[in-house]
Amino acid sequence: MAVFSGFSDKIQAIVGKLRGQGRVTEADVKQVATELKRALIYADVNLAVAKDFVAKVSEKALGEDVLKSLTPGQQVIKIVYEELTELLGSKQTRPHLSPNPPTVFLMAGLQGAGKTTATAKLANYMRKQGHNPLMVACDVYRPAAIQQLQVLGKQLDAKVFTIEGEKNPVKIATEAIKYATSYLHDIVIIDTAGRLQIDEDMMQEMEDIKAAVKPDQIFLVIDSMIGQAAVKVAKTFDERVSIDGVILSKLDGDTRGGAALSVKAVTGKPIYFASVGEKLSDLEPFYPDRMADRILGMGDVKSLIDKAQEAFDEEQSKELAQRMLSNKFTLDDFLQQMQQLKKMGSMEELVSMIPGMNAKALQGATLDESKMVHMEAIIQSMTAKERRNPDLLNASRRKRIAAGSGTTVQEVNRLVNDFENMKKMMKQMTNMTKGKGKKFRGMF
Repeated sequence: MAVFSGFSDKIQAIVGKLRGQGRVTEADVKQVATELKRALIYADVNLAVAKDFVAKVSEKALGEDVLKSLTPGQQVIKIVYEELTELLGSKQTRPHLSPNPPTVFLMAGLQGAGKTTATAKLANYMRKQGHNPLMVACDVYRPAAIQQLQVLGKQLDAKVFTIEGEKNPVKIATEAIKYATSYLHDIVIIDTAGRLQIDEDMMQEMEDIKAAVKPDQIFLVIDSMIGQAAVKVAKTFDERVSIDGVILSKLDGDTRGGAALSVKAVTGKPIYFASVGEKLSDLEPFYPDRMADRILGMGDVKSLIDKAQEAFDEEQSKELAQRMLSNKFTLDDFLQQMQQLKKMGSMEELVSMIPGMNAKALQGATLDESKMVHMEAIIQSMTAKERRNPDLLNASRRKRIAAGSGTTVQEVNRLVNDFENMKKMMKQMTNMTKGKGKKFRGMF
């Protein structure tokens, strides 16, 4: 599911009416303002935030330079984009790293917000940045909380610090800092206990841990689906322990997004990261401008490029590009591409990042594990010659391959057809680059 899908659909419908309009009246602006307010309330945005947003858009859109411009519709859309970016935080905020390691991140939040999973995702993210993170299990109350973090640690091959039988989270946290210093962990991420609702014991425990370890940053993990309730949670935590910023969890499962649209405006604290999937790699830095682009249906090419760079090996990609351009693309290459594309996420999410593309047309489309297993089995059941030259695949060979891979002849035919279609597309793209110059070909 693409992030903000329900809210995004409503906003795109509103701006769609303006796109290309040669004349916009005061009545048109008022109508847009009314519809914007409805969309924000539908998204469960804090009412005061919604009113302020609409007032700012209306004031700027009713300016004489907008109404009398040659493209007033586009001008109003630009105003909505700018105000939406501002509402989401204006610019990206990066985690602060201590000049004297280890840098200590303290994770706070209610039970069920996804704090333990966010701890593991943040550890995975920091390791990709070249750091050596240590996760600390300080939730000594929730059944199996420590075991959950240990399981996630094994998946990441990352160290989880805990003290067998110790029930004092402050002692666990302080000993973890000593351990990190001794064993050269430059990042410490402390997972703390949550409650089903805010209570005094939880807040006091957070204050005690903060006083003991003096964290460099405190991240509040907020469930994106709780809407306006997120504002109260954020304000309370900020008043007691002075949070530095927010990590939004479960953003992929949210069709409204009130939390993301309210927290920064009410607390003044930035959103650092957003969890956009179930995998431990599905934690993205939060870019307000890119998110505004996606909400308005303008795509998010920069994030798409980031995903591609992370999923695709640079040297392999260069070699593959050369084979594509020289029409030497094989079934081995085809399988490799599908496996790497799968790392980037669902087709619906990827298409939503491409400007002008309709993500709903591919709603639910994924490269699922079972299809990938069948594809791999089919290709590996071929001989090296057959993989290099699919023209050899006559009826008897396809029957043999189906039997060897545990699939059907129809599935083999479908795979070969998909491969041939991709080759045709590659040939068309290659022809497009001819005569376009070195720069154009390099981009392809």
